[in-house]
Amino acid sequence: MKNILLIGNGAREHVLAETIARSLRAPRLFSYMKTNNPGISSFSEQIQLGRYDDLEAIGEFAKACAADLAVIGPEDPLNEGVVDYLASRGISCVGPRKSLARLETSKSFTRNLLEKYNVPGNITFKAFSSMEGMEAFLEKLDGIVLKPDGLTGGKGVLVQGEHFESRSEALKACREILKTHPSVTIEEKLEGEEFSLQCLCDGKTVVATPPVQDHKRRFVDDQGPNTGGMGSYSFENHLLPFLSEKDIAAGLSITQSVAEALYRETGCYYKGVMYGGFMITRSGVKLLEYNARFGDPEAMNILPLLKTDFLDLCTAITEGTLGSLPIEFEKKATVCKYIVPKAYGLPADDGDAGSTSSRIEIGDVGAARLYYSSVDQKADGLYMTSSRAIGVVGIADRIDAAETIAEKAVTAIKGPVDHRPDIGTWPLLEKRIRHMEDMKRKT
Repeated sequence: MKNILLIGNGAREHVLAETIARSLRAPRLFSYMKTNNPGISSFSEQIQLGRYDDLEAIGEFAKACAADLAVIGPEDPLNEGVVDYLASRGISCVGPRKSLARLETSKSFTRNLLEKYNVPGNITFKAFSSMEGMEAFLEKLDGIVLKPDGLTGGKGVLVQGEHFESRSEALKACREILKTHPSVTIEEKLEGEEFSLQCLCDGKTVVATPPVQDHKRRFVDDQGPNTGGMGSYSFENHLLPFLSEKDIAAGLSITQSVAEALYRETGCYYKGVMYGGFMITRSGVKLLEYNARFGDPEAMNILPLLKTDFLDLCTAITEGTLGSLPIEFEKKATVCKYIVPKAYGLPADDGDAGSTSSRIEIGDVGAARLYYSSVDQKADGLYMTSSRAIGVVGIADRIDAAETIAEKAVTAIKGPVDHRPDIGTWPLLEKRIRHMEDMKRKT
């Protein structure tokens, strides 16, 4: 038996708690959260609420519950150096040290790392800490993407044609970014299809989990503003309709090279999740960015399929023995659809976006799995805040059956809620396939 400390309070951590509890090693789970998540609490022997930058409070809680191992869910505590702090107290962690978490927290660090160590998949980019030379660089690019350095909650990337149109507007946006961030990385805009490849890493060995595609746009047919993610899907063959095994191998190879580069650069082994966002382009697989943890919602697609004991996996990551552990996932399709408030993702002055709490009722969701995000359990029922509320996941032998399970469950959740009914449906999937076919014809 092990005492496990879980840090985080979202749907990603809810599915992590479920996966930890599923272990045959009968672990005792203790959870440190910013706000109480009733789903995580239901699996926990004890919880504590507190800030993610209060490392002393986290350390004292870890000591009080005699934690043998810590699993860090979100990026904020990683950025605060929680792994370094817990390691100084003798607690092993699934999650990278602060210097390695820069893979996510600093876009310029990652691009420069790829450039310095000649890692494939890099693109034309330049980081700026001031406006000097920016206009001349923008003139060299056909399309522009702007990425602030630092954490942005998955919503900081600005893309030409979506968030701004002209180079002058790009300059204006950069000026605004530099008011609140130390630097901005300007990149060439790519054309292709994105896929998420969440990899497990012990610093030497890198293992890919089934690929997932996320949908960040708020409304049907990928319309509206970018959000933290409205849902995602994965296929039973552990590919995607537009994705080949060669593409997966390319993404995995890039991540393996990055793990090696991180060790050469810092002298420390990366232990945790290296989640690469990739795009298949005319010139091959390119890296969009890395996250230093599981994705939300993507974790909800892959962790329920994990057949290997999760604690064995965690131990292998922390002890550097991942290469000798057989890792298996069920051959199932998954569809995740997020329940959100109707005004989610809209400007604060639009509708009831400023409302802080609304009651929701959950009916018969059948075989679907529910993972709580921004919800609160009160005496008279479940309440959601103004952010994503519940990840609804359907799992089946085929994608259409998984989508049916998820969609039916969504309709059983009543209240002032909304979702993307098209996620995981064939019309949307066929749009992706046609996009790739059209792009290849132009090559």
